[in-house]
Amino acid sequence: MRWTLPNILTAGRVVAAPCVALAFVIFDRPLADWIALILFFLASVTDYLDGWLARRLNKISEVGKMLDPIADKAMVLIALAVLVARQPAKVELAGGKYWIVDASAFAILVPAAVIILREVMVSGLREYLGDVKLPVTKLAKWKTTLQMLAIGMLFLAPLLPQFSGVPNQVENYNELTAGWSAEVIATKAGITMLWLAAILTAVTGWDYFRKGLAYIRRREEG
Repeated sequence: MRWTLPNILTAGRVVAAPCVALAFVIFDRPLADWIALILFFLASVTDYLDGWLARRLNKISEVGKMLDPIADKAMVLIALAVLVARQPAKVELAGGKYWIVDASAFAILVPAAVIILREVMVSGLREYLGDVKLPVTKLAKWKTTLQMLAIGMLFLAPLLPQFSGVPNQVENYNELTAGWSAEVIATKAGITMLWLAAILTAVTGWDYFRKGLAYIRRREEG
């Protein structure tokens, strides 16, 4: 196993992924938000940097090829899980308290579920196909970029009241009362990008699955 600089950066992204979730277990907010945002930002930068360095230094390796998609999926899926977990809303109904999914949580949960389903299906298909490598399309690269931007924006949003004069950090988006504050704008932008990313994720996932089915039919016919 060759531990080149690109491989170390990729492995660092794998380690950083669960730390995004652990930050909210170990630390209080907003410190946990800062740690998650910084880790996610660094992971997004090294996602580009490790590949660029591998090509630039001629250090492309099988270890890097194996770790890179794992690091990408681990960071995105764990970050989505954290964003969904931050959104429970408690309301009083008929004198009792019930946990429900409010509109803002729904707006994150649905695209997150689409993205997670796609990644699970594609990973299963790749495992079945084995040595058959399907090319990564430009649309798939745009999908990944949009996912990173959306998640980064949603991690940043709760931190913006500190710079916009809003005194208290809210626990869920329904409690925002600052009108079109920086937090509201960032949240809406993040949710919009997340839905767009989910649409691209579904489209690229179907395209990948369709191409994979062609190989499966050939095996069955052969």
